[in-house]
Amino acid sequence: MKHALRATVIVAAAALLLPLTATAADADAAPQPTGPDGGAAGAAWTAAEDGPQQYPNVAIQWDVPITMSDGTVLKANVYRPADASGRAIDAPTPAIVNMTPYTKLVSNIADSAFSIPGLSDALLDVFRNIRLDGTPLTGFGELLNAAGNGELRNFSVDRQLIKSGYTQVVVDVRGTGFSQGQWDMLRGREQQDTVETIDWASKQSWSDGKVGMNGLSYSAINQVQAAEQNPPALKAIFPIVPGSDLIDDVLAPGGGFGFNFIPLWLGAINGLKWVPDLASIAKGAFDFKWLQDRTADPFTYLDVLMSAYTSTNMDQLDPRVKQMLSDFTSERKDWLGDPGKITTPTFVTGGWHDLFTYSESKIYNQIPLPPGQKQLLMGDTYHVTSGADVNRPGGPPRLDVLQRAWFDKWLKGIDNGIDTYGPVTLRQQGGGWTTQGGFGPSAPASEAADHRRMYLSSQRSGTANSVYDGSLTGNANDDNDSLTVAPGLTTICSNDAAQATAGVLNLIDVCAKDSRIAESNALTFTSAPVAETTTISGPVAVHLNTVQDAADGYWTVTVNDVAPDGRSTVLTSGQLMASLRQVDDEHSSRDSKGDYTDPRAFTSLDKRQLTVPGQATTLDIALGATEAVLQPGHRLRVDVFAGNFPKGLPILPMLVDTGLKPEHLQLDPNNPSYVNIPVRGRTGW
Repeated sequence: MKHALRATVIVAAAALLLPLTATAADADAAPQPTGPDGGAAGAAWTAAEDGPQQYPNVAIQWDVPITMSDGTVLKANVYRPADASGRAIDAPTPAIVNMTPYTKLVSNIADSAFSIPGLSDALLDVFRNIRLDGTPLTGFGELLNAAGNGELRNFSVDRQLIKSGYTQVVVDVRGTGFSQGQWDMLRGREQQDTVETIDWASKQSWSDGKVGMNGLSYSAINQVQAAEQNPPALKAIFPIVPGSDLIDDVLAPGGGFGFNFIPLWLGAINGLKWVPDLASIAKGAFDFKWLQDRTADPFTYLDVLMSAYTSTNMDQLDPRVKQMLSDFTSERKDWLGDPGKITTPTFVTGGWHDLFTYSESKIYNQIPLPPGQKQLLMGDTYHVTSGADVNRPGGPPRLDVLQRAWFDKWLKGIDNGIDTYGPVTLRQQGGGWTTQGGFGPSAPASEAADHRRMYLSSQRSGTANSVYDGSLTGNANDDNDSLTVAPGLTTICSNDAAQATAGVLNLIDVCAKDSRIAESNALTFTSAPVAETTTISGPVAVHLNTVQDAADGYWTVTVNDVAPDGRSTVLTSGQLMASLRQVDDEHSSRDSKGDYTDPRAFTSLDKRQLTVPGQATTLDIALGATEAVLQPGHRLRVDVFAGNFPKGLPILPMLVDTGLKPEHLQLDPNNPSYVNIPVRGRTGW
């Protein structure tokens, strides 16, 4: 029975691999995807990726030079389908480009480690199937699951994809790896390099002219930036955990500089870029221009970071810090994407606790393509565990499987049904996987959520061991109180800290999955238990009436699901410096009642407004969009903190302005504080 089923699936997959024709019979060949797992179509996509491929081997061309328009030479490894003797095939194929700052050497090492015949497949199967749920090592199990579920192949090289008839090109971005130049960190020159590399790949003898892009994190951002420029040869992208608004995503969300993540990230790339090309040294062909470029810019942006935390006033800051945090500069314009320009079929994969959660669903919503030509998949995952919760009963296929189906459709014209999958596939926090016609602003009327206010109240809820245990009420209240919270360090043990380490602090179950330690230095506001299943779907905003004791303040807010046993799980979070409170209405959204649903701050020093000690200051804080289910008996909670160390730490001049003084939440019936929460269908309150 088992073998017969496998044979049936492989036959179905083979049918899917036939090119499109104009006949009605062939139009019916591809089964229509159903549900999050894709049904029969999903099984066929998996069979296509896991089954025998058209070519038996992979041939590699090492360190292929690609000369940019300014003369800088980038280096690429080119992976081509090969015959049984290991010789690259003559037939042209589509090309998949991956632009990486982490060096193609690392990519190749990862590929080599997982391309040992027999052993590698067995090891990936172990990674996919290991289950550590319910143990203190749940997060470590998720990391292994992610590696086996396609994240590793997307980061490095997918040999199954290559053997099926694709050429993969892995390129060190300018100033990293073995490429010449100075690292431009996703700015204008690097974006131009990507477009030129796509054009180069489309014109090689081994290319059929069609180009796709893949990769995760930095390489995913690079894809989105390239697609915004619509190079003619680019036909599809598959970005895993991409960002678009890089300041508000990770560099300085709400003005709180990414103190936890940025130093580690800069250190890793700057360290790796000094690894020399040993093969060229052995051949006597060392690239001295590479060495000259490294000595001219030995530690890109690390000196900027030093200035941010050694300068006590704004006048002493390195100009590059000001450029990074000023809305009108070319750096900021390069880092603020515009997915509304994308016309390339795009499959976005993200996670509710990813570094770039704020942008991922917005990228999908802003792309002006019909559903199907754009797709969104959001897991309940962190940056390093992307794909951990797919490939389970009722869940989506693996990420490498979806990627293969996506490229087969848009680069080879294979009618495999991927364009009718989803188009939005979400893992509900507190629930299971679901497919929808849209999400947030793009949700159809039948799935749309209604934003409603839940008011912060000083009435005791009796549910939290916090600085102040308040309530969250469905109706406006007459509370008139001042509640005080001081900066502290309990957020070291928090979901935000885990998020800012790309999920590393989530590997052991201590802090990320339960906020009660962090909440011991927070103001908490908790609702009554919901009487029935309650769905939260879309962007979340918090409106606070605050009072500072200094010229500035740093506020962080989380929205949590509180279980009957008291466990408090973060659904989404946001943060804002009080002086950077001015809202960019052009890039923000409101509900039908006029309340903000996504109040994007300018996060710009030129629009900074210091607060007046003792006077009320209104803050509108954007939290990432989310999809969550409160089960009966669960409660909704809002946590308010006076800081967010180590995820965010204001640059020193702004930190000095806060004086690290206590901050006050002024509950005032004439200017109430509330969370604007998107609730779908009947509510349990």
